[in-house]
Amino acid sequence: MQPKKFSTKERFKSFTYAWGGVKLLFQSEHNTIIHLVLTVIAVVAGFMLSISRIEWIALIIVIAMVWTAELFNTAIEKTMDFITKERLLQIKLIKDVAAAAVLITAIAAVVVGLLIFIPKIISL
Repeated sequence: MQPKKFSTKERFKSFTYAWGGVKLLFQSEHNTIIHLVLTVIAVVAGFMLSISRIEWIALIIVIAMVWTAELFNTAIEKTMDFITKERLLQIKLIKDVAAAAVLITAIAAVVVGLLIFIPKIISL
């Protein structure tokens, strides 16, 4: 089997599928609204408080981590729901661990946000 040739049309399709996944995330997961609101607040605060380039880098990384964790968590949850609707201890464990990944990244994002914004707010 020969590898497929590069296709610009197929690459654009892949972006369409990815944005469809983001749309589905917002439709199916209520926590995404919380993530979105906090993302917007952090970005607006970053502009208002004139954070440095390195602070922007840290902020963007932790925001991306939270969104990525939420996407993986949702994919894992949907996969487990597809496998069975039964309440199995093993599936609960898998879902809980995936949710914990979101929690850990969210806590890290809050800590980074506090480290960036509190000194700037105090010095106003």
